[in-house]
Amino acid sequence: MKILVIQGPNLNILGHREPHIYGNVTLDQIHTNLQAQAKQHNADIEFFQSNFEGEIIDKLQECIGGEYDGVIINPAAYSHTSIAIADSIASCGVPVIEVHISNIHAREDFRVKSYTGRVCAGVITGFGVFGYHLGLIALLQILSEIAALKAQQNKQQ
Repeated sequence: MKILVIQGPNLNILGHREPHIYGNVTLDQIHTNLQAQAKQHNADIEFFQSNFEGEIIDKLQECIGGEYDGVIINPAAYSHTSIAIADSIASCGVPVIEVHISNIHAREDFRVKSYTGRVCAGVITGFGVFGYHLGLIALLQILSEIAALKAQQNKQQ
């Protein structure tokens, strides 16, 4: 099973960016920890970060060809602005879990609405970087349920 983790704008400067909101953990540290967790579940994981909306859309579109089984995405500020990324999530054909480090519901009014979250299988917000681990657990569970359903359908044929 292959999982894609997409990180949106400004997440490349985690550890330096507003540590009172996002903490001191760097993006590389998050990825290292997720890699170890994925390995325990025999899952391959690939990481992608971009500050550019179009690049994130292009990466999501790679899911259409079957390259990935699921996605964990932190679209960052694009969550609140990008209908184009939301459309790509809705069209990618695999389950997507949205993760936010901070609790977007406890922040500025414009951060409460997530266009992207509306088309994801679930949204995890406000648990700090541990939210990525929760996202991986959720995605692995969803993928397990999909595999079991497919196996059952194949048996019935």
